[in-house]
Amino acid sequence: MIGLRMLMVLFVVGCVDSSHAGQFFERNGLAVDGYDPVAYFTEQKPVKGSPEFRTDHQGSTFQFASADHRDRFVADPEQFIPQYGGYCAYGTAKGYKAKTDPEAFTVVHGKLYLNYSDAVQTRWLSDIPGYIKKADANWPEVQKQTRVQE
Repeated sequence: MIGLRMLMVLFVVGCVDSSHAGQFFERNGLAVDGYDPVAYFTEQKPVKGSPEFRTDHQGSTFQFASADHRDRFVADPEQFIPQYGGYCAYGTAKGYKAKTDPEAFTVVHGKLYLNYSDAVQTRWLSDIPGYIKKADANWPEVQKQTRVQE
């Protein structure tokens, strides 16, 4: 019985920790885990956003490091949103949804791609054009999946 209780607790914690309430992968109710999506382009690195500067887009809440970044995002969100709903780009190429680490990212041809981890990102980097082609083809079906690989 203790094992079942622990499993139920882990399930509830997992549901609170990461979800997909809006159109983007969310952790703690925030897209990109609260990181500023504009900063990937302007700073070329992940920068944590602030609750002071936030906006909703397609049902998900995004945070920003500054009002300027928030305003730039609001003016043209498609320029800054992560590809594949913020799910792991490598996982999408392989045909499944997976959570992401905002520190494991690449910007390719003006688009933001997130990966599950540094190790997965290393695989992604081995054939970015090939994986993008596969992920683009897979995304229409992958986005329908309700299960997210932990």
